Amino acid sequence: MATLLSTYTKTELEKKLKKQKTIAYIQGFVVFLMIIFSIFSTIENGFSFQTFLPLFFAPMFFVMLYEAKKIKKELESRK
Repeated sequence: MATLLSTYTKTELEKKLKKQKTIAYIQGFVVFLMIIFSIFSTIENGFSFQTFLPLFFAPMFFVMLYEAKKIKKELESRK
């Protein structure tokens, strides 16, 4: 059974990988900042919604990394 990534051309996959990596770096940086701010917020104000906010966004970051890994694997299989 063909995967969704197998329908893309090699150049499309390379563009998609580059875009995915860029978005993953930005999202990773944002999650890192959220963690830092939540730590300071917890120290200053105690537990609040901001304390747990990074926990909601961290899984999306890991999904982005997993998708980039799948694209990279598909590109390697075409060489």
